[in-house]
Amino acid sequence: MDRNTVIGVTLILGILLVWQYFSAPSAETIEAERRIQDSIARVEFVADSLNQVAMNADKAMDSDTTAANEQDSILTQKLSGQFGPFAAAAKGVEHTYKLENDLMTVEISNKGGRIKSVTLKEHFKVLEDEAGNQTKVPLKLLEDNKNEFSYTIPVGGAAGGLVKTEDLYFEAEQQANTLVLKANAGPGQFFEQKYSLADGNYLLDYDIRMKGFGNETDNTKIKLHWKNYLDKLEINSQYEMRYSSVYYKEIEKDPDYCSCTADDEELIEKSLKWTSHSNQFFNSTLLADKSFDSGDFETVMLGEDDEDLKLLESNLVLGLEGSNPFEMSMYVGPNEFERLRAIGYDAEDIVPFGWSIFGTINRWIIRPIFSFLSQFVGSAGIVILLLTFIVKGALYPLTYRMIYSQSKMAALKPELAKLKDKYKDDSQQVQVETMKMYREFGVNPLGGCLPVVLQMPIWFALYRFFPASIEFRQVSFLWATDLSSYDVFARLPFEIPFYGTHVSMFTLIWVVTTIIYTYYNSKLMDYSANPMMKYMQFAMPVFFIFFFNNFASGLTAYLAFSNILNIAQTLITKNVIIDQDKILAELHKNKAKPKKKSAFQERLEAAMREQQKIQADKKKK
Repeated sequence: MDRNTVIGVTLILGILLVWQYFSAPSAETIEAERRIQDSIARVEFVADSLNQVAMNADKAMDSDTTAANEQDSILTQKLSGQFGPFAAAAKGVEHTYKLENDLMTVEISNKGGRIKSVTLKEHFKVLEDEAGNQTKVPLKLLEDNKNEFSYTIPVGGAAGGLVKTEDLYFEAEQQANTLVLKANAGPGQFFEQKYSLADGNYLLDYDIRMKGFGNETDNTKIKLHWKNYLDKLEINSQYEMRYSSVYYKEIEKDPDYCSCTADDEELIEKSLKWTSHSNQFFNSTLLADKSFDSGDFETVMLGEDDEDLKLLESNLVLGLEGSNPFEMSMYVGPNEFERLRAIGYDAEDIVPFGWSIFGTINRWIIRPIFSFLSQFVGSAGIVILLLTFIVKGALYPLTYRMIYSQSKMAALKPELAKLKDKYKDDSQQVQVETMKMYREFGVNPLGGCLPVVLQMPIWFALYRFFPASIEFRQVSFLWATDLSSYDVFARLPFEIPFYGTHVSMFTLIWVVTTIIYTYYNSKLMDYSANPMMKYMQFAMPVFFIFFFNNFASGLTAYLAFSNILNIAQTLITKNVIIDQDKILAELHKNKAKPKKKSAFQERLEAAMREQQKIQADKKKK
């Protein structure tokens, strides 16, 4: 290598060294480049990771989709096996729909297509705490979650032949106050329920229809199972229990009912018009436009501490003709006599006025009078007082005969006293001579009893009228807050067996006035033949205080008013209307007439002589 070459190479190397020195990056530049490279590396790592996650997710999704499809397939097969053509309707989400008018709000579930609750706008339930404070809350019927209202549909096939509508979700279509619920079962196949509610009524139009099963001319039998847990709607639930039951009506027969006080079941294998689950003042009634084929009805008593009042069940068989609707009506509301009567088919008999002559008196005599008076008088308590005046006025001819007979016996008291002095030690002979004297003076000792016996049908009718009439429910009068339940004048700090923890003032007034009335009459009567009868008269009202203390205050108010009027009638009749001198003249006139013993008198005297002989034989022994 020559000198020029060496110099050239040296210069080139020098230039390279100088350039490398001045062009080398600073530490900050190197650090920045490192951070950039690290960021790029992290981004690439994240991207790779996301790509990997995405790939794994796709694989998992494919796996889950496959598993879900497999599960759906298994579920579908299971539902098909259980519900047959209704398998698709066995899955869904529950929704609630409302029908509403001026009287009530009806909530209906798409699951099963049944009514979940009915709220009555003009009636309330009263809750009472231990201190007696009362609070009004909305009154609802058919609201218990344990209730059932389900049809059993025969579908045949793999479903075992039967499907219950309570397990199905219905597709809903609502227009105003009409709700159509349809459970589809395939092309052209369905089970449908239709509810319609008009204004001013507690009555719903209710139809069911089934299509696509069997021939269009077939009569398909389906069963309705209706289970209803009655709520305790009244303060006096024990009293309410005695007036709650299942009512039903056979075609062309009077309505009937299951026992109100014990478990009971009735199987009717004939055509039925309606069935009703009734509380004391409210009912839920299902009526067929034509008829139900048959029915099985049951009442189950529940314990006093149970949250429900009673369990009522109705099982009905319905005949569906092809795809034609089976038309019905459903009444859910108060036991108002005229409103139920307007429905027809003796539906007013659901109001528990009683049967036989007592129910007849209540329905067609007492109730019309009360309704007429209520048009002019706003207070139900004053109407009860006026009703008392009317009843006592109508029965006054009987009362007069009773008082007149008592007056005749009172006029004979001096003569009877002489008999007691004459036969002091022989009570049997006193009785024989007393009967002779009654016959001699023309006095009937039973004359005062007959009018009482004849009044008893009205008393028994009123016993049922007040607790059955919704017109008295939650209506106050004086200290009573509810004339259909017991009145509470005072509360006791303890409970008296068979009496309770409250004091009914109407009952006390009735007891006191009964004792006063009894005492007044006892002074005019002769109890020598049976002294115990005198004391029994005073014991009876004291005994009944335990019964009436928990009874409807409307009735105890009537009884108190009635006793006060009895005392007034007796005093006025004996001291003003009846002429005592005329009675004495009549007695002596009867004594002068020739006497002929009746067969009854002869038998009575013969029995007394026989008793006399038996007593004499006992003394000898």
